[in-house]
Amino acid sequence: MSNTVVLDVDGTLVDTNYHHTVAWLRAFRTVDVTVPGWQVHRAIGMGGDKLVAAVAGDKVEQDHGDKVRQAWERYFDEMLDEIQPLEGAHRLVRAATDLGLAVVLASSGKRKHVEHYLKLLDPGDVAWTTSDDVEDSKPAPDLIEVALREVKGERAVVVGDSVWDCEASARIGLPSVGLLTGGFGEDELVDSGASAVYADLDTLRAELADLPFAVVEEPKA
Repeated sequence: MSNTVVLDVDGTLVDTNYHHTVAWLRAFRTVDVTVPGWQVHRAIGMGGDKLVAAVAGDKVEQDHGDKVRQAWERYFDEMLDEIQPLEGAHRLVRAATDLGLAVVLASSGKRKHVEHYLKLLDPGDVAWTTSDDVEDSKPAPDLIEVALREVKGERAVVVGDSVWDCEASARIGLPSVGLLTGGFGEDELVDSGASAVYADLDTLRAELADLPFAVVEEPKA
């Protein structure tokens, strides 16, 4: 029975969470909205279509949502050349494929950003998907479901750095493994469903064979 590792990208393989936070803070300021940085950080990992309301309220989303998202994209693009892979990212992906695991990268980011990350990561011939491929973003499980269809895995585990990754995987009955690389705490990740939490990618790589894979259930009609 084939095993699949669904890997989040932002905050898990590439060190972007704080760049995203700064870009969103600057974007909110373009419409004269000030929100606490910690609150924005806690929302990183959910889709941008949901983040504005989650952080600043429904009224800001209604009045300024699209403008804020456009500004976020502009500010984040300006920082794109600063992005670096997290230590061990390339080794993790290659070790997983060497073990015979199917690997699929599932990012809530935009396709153009993920294409840039792939050049940095050099992950080899692995499947990947982005927010452009789904209608509903994390914490909805759509992205994970699309990712699994890419590789037709029978058993899977989701690896991510945010509570939104853990919540999305739990919604479709899959186990998740958390990483501290995105700035979320161990207790937060466990409370959101992570069966284990690792400090870094190399520690996770050493235990790839012991990840808690579970049978992928067919989506309900």
